[in-house]
Amino acid sequence: MARILIVDDSPSQLMSIRRVVEKLGHDALTAEDGAAGVEAAKREIPDLVLMDVVMPNLNGFQATRSITREPTTRHIPVILVTTKDQDTDRVWGMRQGAKAYITKPFSEAELSALIAQYLGGPSAA
Repeated sequence: MARILIVDDSPSQLMSIRRVVEKLGHDALTAEDGAAGVEAAKREIPDLVLMDVVMPNLNGFQATRSITREPTTRHIPVILVTTKDQDTDRVWGMRQGAKAYITKPFSEAELSALIAQYLGGPSAA
């Protein structure tokens, strides 16, 4: 069982993503914006981060850059989970250190497969 940090400012999205994470048998940690996400990543050292992009305080690109460049958290894979679906957004997200990029709305199977890929386990979609 892994510990997965979900960072999203939408309560409904947090709940939706949390449901998928817990269905896969993982523990879900949550943060409501990028700044809180960076702090939670440093404090909790999760196995994986699922990061929204459009958020107050610190957006997901900035938060991803902080997590992937911080010595204590740079080993944690970050998957961007966002409504931003332009190629330039995807390229920019990957340049910030994200390992993968998935757009909302996503299918449970698609998210489960990405989680499994970065945790090294089977998907249970």
